[in-house]
Amino acid sequence: MLVEITKLFGIKVYSHKGSFVGDISDVIIDFDRGSIYGIYVEESNPDLVENGAAISIPFRMVKSVDEIMLLKSFPEKVKVKST
Repeated sequence: MLVEITKLFGIKVYSHKGSFVGDISDVIIDFDRGSIYGIYVEESNPDLVENGAAISIPFRMVKSVDEIMLLKSFPEKVKVKST
């Protein structure tokens, strides 16, 4: 999948079931491989992610990107680890 990084910012991310996950706020780069490692969603959907916490999603979980990003899969509910 060939994607320009600058076009990813602000794209809406949806789960494989069509649930809104959040907007892409940053992109995680693997400089050693010269590829995108993942995407960062700063304000996620609190119905899917505990407290609407920030999450990173590995790019290998992306099914397609165009006007929106569609994921191959996403958990029913993501719990946030306490620090």
